[in-house]
Amino acid sequence: MYPFIRLGKTIAKSTLLQLQGKTLAPTDTSEISFVSGIHDIDNFLEMNNGRIFTLFDLGRTDFAIRTGLGKKLLANRWGLVVAGSSIQYRKRVRLFDKITIKTRLCAIDERWFYIEQTMYNQGTPSSQALLRTGVTNLMTGKTIPTQTVLTAIGHGDLLMPADDWVAAWIAADKLRNFPID
Repeated sequence: MYPFIRLGKTIAKSTLLQLQGKTLAPTDTSEISFVSGIHDIDNFLEMNNGRIFTLFDLGRTDFAIRTGLGKKLLANRWGLVVAGSSIQYRKRVRLFDKITIKTRLCAIDERWFYIEQTMYNQGTPSSQALLRTGVTNLMTGKTIPTQTVLTAIGHGDLLMPADDWVAAWIAADKLRNFPID
C-alpha cells in the first residue's frame, strides 16, 4: 500500500520548512529521514525493493515543495512524471533502521530533469537511483519544457549539463527498444 500517512507528513513538514524560509535552490540537496517500519519489510525481513522506489517519491516531494515547484504545480495545473529510472542496491535496510534520503537535481535538458536519489542506512549509502522526470500539463498530459518550469520558479538561467555517468545512462536508454505489442 502507498505510504499516504508518510506522504502527508512529508508534505506538511516540507511546507512548514518552506514557510519558515528553509527553501532550496534547484542546485541544493533535499534531505528527509524516517525509521523503517513493519509495513516496509518483506518476507526476507528487509525493506522491499519496490518500497525503496516508493519512498524515493517522498524525497522528490520534499524537493519539489521546498524549491517552490509545488506551488507552481498547483497554480498551473501541472503534474510530475517519472519517465525512466535505474537503481542500484548495496546494503540491506532492516526493521527500525534509521533511513535518510537525499535528493538532488543532477542534469537538465530541454525536456527532462534528471534526479539522483540516495538512501542512507544509518549513515551508509544503501541504494541510489537515477530518474528521468518531467513536469506535465494535467489537462493535456504533455511535458512542459524545462525552461518554462525553471522560469516559473525563478531560475530560468539555470543550466545543468549531464555528468559523464548520467550522459551515458541517457544515451544507453535511447538504444533500448520499448515493446510495441
